[in-house]
Amino acid sequence: MKPNDPKDDLHRYLKGAREAVIWKLDGLSEYDIRRPLTPTGTNLLGMVKHLAGVEFGYFGPTFGRPHNESLPRAGESEPNADMWATADESREEIVGLYRRAWAHADATIEALPLDAMGHVAWWGDNGDATLQRIMLHMTAETSRHAGHADIVRELIDGKVGMRETDIGVDGGDAVWQQHWNRVEASAVEAQAKSRT
Repeated sequence: MKPNDPKDDLHRYLKGAREAVIWKLDGLSEYDIRRPLTPTGTNLLGMVKHLAGVEFGYFGPTFGRPHNESLPRAGESEPNADMWATADESREEIVGLYRRAWAHADATIEALPLDAMGHVAWWGDNGDATLQRIMLHMTAETSRHAGHADIVRELIDGKVGMRETDIGVDGGDAVWQQHWNRVEASAVEAQAKSRT
């Protein structure tokens, strides 16, 4: 890795966010990786499936580098088909799809310079974009979903962080319970003050 190389930096952050998303599945049951934990149905395996399709799209057809994967297409399948896994889609199948998306994306990233131009068809008239812009976009999107996955995983079993060896938070259950109590008390107090 070259010091301060923008392409290497973007790629490293993208890879880190990808790994964080996959780690969120570790040790969970089939039910827990699939169950919806928000009113919009956010679930861990669905995020992995979604990110696989997004990576294939942004680093494939955008740069004239087709892939041979069968992915749900907007308007051709049920709504949000890429945001959840059917009972017939295995964890291994979806994680494998995501890892193949990584390999395809990484090959595009390695083959092209940052200023290589592509076209994102679903962006319409504003679809022309450099590899740098797509890498930044995909890093932001993957990091955003890694944050969603972090919250969903915490709701399931309390595990948080970017990876098991570096959770990025200090303290134990007692420390977090004290913190939660302080935050809750402050919220209750603010609500009471807003009524006066």
